[in-house]
Amino acid sequence: MEYMEFLLSVDSLYCLIAGAILGIVAGQLIKGLGMVGNIVVGIIGGLLGGVVFNALDVLNVGDVADPLIAGAIGAIVLLAIVGVVKR
Repeated sequence: MEYMEFLLSVDSLYCLIAGAILGIVAGQLIKGLGMVGNIVVGIIGGLLGGVVFNALDVLNVGDVADPLIAGAIGAIVLLAIVGVVKR
């Protein structure tokens, strides 16, 4: 699946949802960038995670769990990077 095809697919929506949920959780657990900032970073990380996993051809088309996991991993990584850089 190409990048634009992925970005227009339902899989990218699943990645965004996973990133937003993890951003909300991160906002409750750590101060970070505040609630809205953590949600935005989580969404961006979720989308980036989905794009990377898609480029590596790891995502199965039509499987709901794969984009959710990819989005979660991307969000966690980006939230961790932002947390370290902010210190």
